[in-house]
Amino acid sequence: MARTQSTMLELGTHAPDFHLNDTQGHQVSRDDFTGKPLLVVFMCNHCPYVKHIAGKLAQLTRDYQEHGVAVVGINSNDADNYPDDSPAKMIDEVTNMNYTFAYLYDGDQTVAKAYKAACTPDFFLFDSMHKLAYRGQFDDARPGNDLAVNGADLNAAVNALVCGEIIPTVQKPSMGCNIKWKAGNEPDYYG
Repeated sequence: MARTQSTMLELGTHAPDFHLNDTQGHQVSRDDFTGKPLLVVFMCNHCPYVKHIAGKLAQLTRDYQEHGVAVVGINSNDADNYPDDSPAKMIDEVTNMNYTFAYLYDGDQTVAKAYKAACTPDFFLFDSMHKLAYRGQFDDARPGNDLAVNGADLNAAVNALVCGEIIPTVQKPSMGCNIKWKAGNEPDYYG
């Protein structure tokens, strides 16, 4: 695993479109959430950084959805070389973690590239016009650092967005395992 930080996409960037299948075989697109704030989380099943926050992520995203925020998780990892991240294993992950959001598979990795996603987890919060309002970490907790997983950074951003308050522009990058790019498919912003 290569510890990697998020690229910190420019605030105000319009959410790139996506058309991806969820774990039930239904196609989901960005436009399914027109007029709603949208949280896009690049994640996977096997990453220790994602596993570290998964329980709290499941809880907080349920709360966000109850307050009108749409949430999608996107797995862009190379499932051929990382079979724990296969679409079949994603079905198990949704059940095991009780995720209530659509968990999508980006098999050709084009969506990860469009978002300039670099790590798992990587968070992108868009306002109701789908302009980027927050990109950064879930909180300060990391595997092995003994800090409580509370989702403080992301939660503060979502709460501010829902309440119509200003989200501070000073945001800490997310950190996790690098997205597992298919050989020869690494983006120019990676590395």
